[in-house]
Amino acid sequence: MTVKDIEDIENWIRNYVFNEASSKGVVIGMSGGKDSLVTAKLCVNALGKNNVLGLIMPNGNMKDIDVAKRSCEILDIRYYILDINNSYNSIIEKVSTIIKNENKTLSTISTFNTPPRLRMASLYAVAGSMEYLVANTSNLSEAMVGYTTKWGDNVGDFSPLANFTKEEVCEIGLLLGLPDELVNKVPEDGLSGQSDEDKLGFSYISLGNYIRKGIKDDKFEKIKKMHKISQHKRMGVVKYKNNLKNHFEEDIR
Repeated sequence: MTVKDIEDIENWIRNYVFNEASSKGVVIGMSGGKDSLVTAKLCVNALGKNNVLGLIMPNGNMKDIDVAKRSCEILDIRYYILDINNSYNSIIEKVSTIIKNENKTLSTISTFNTPPRLRMASLYAVAGSMEYLVANTSNLSEAMVGYTTKWGDNVGDFSPLANFTKEEVCEIGLLLGLPDELVNKVPEDGLSGQSDEDKLGFSYISLGNYIRKGIKDDKFEKIKKMHKISQHKRMGVVKYKNNLKNHFEEDIR
């Protein structure tokens, strides 16, 4: 990773946001993690700090809320705290009733995935009224093994880090001059008390070595399995194909 690589990313952001999308700025969900910090810094450099808005969205208690605030303050961007807890509780209460009526038990698939989707809905609600875009903060390592929430943290209008591994994101952060203790902070979800790597069952280094170098260590079978079962998260909406005429497909290229 070089300074030229950073400049290329920033030029891409500037061109996409201001020229291709004709947007006035971007809104970013600030979690206190390195991905949102690095994404926000790239956007600040590309667009100017006045065109970047941070949104901190706790679901009641948020372990890293002070880190998220500090990240915004380091970047000197304006930010707001939007607590999604009331919305979350209301939805889960109503969903629980439906699930109970169906003689089922509310699962962690529902409870864990609802907050990220509420956060994304909040980001788009703010972006829509500001004429802003939503910056996605996902990285390649997480995407390849499905360590994301479908229609939650894995979506957005543009994604500067989508093709960089977790280690490469750290390299970018350090080249940007961000504090080492934030860039190399152990990633965790803030809920389970476990690090990402504890939950995944392998290290980001092991995953990155396979992605970039094809190195298969003793964790490869687990990596391969997670990649396979999470394919649906990388496909978007699966559409049935037919052979009926569509003039848009034929005439507009």
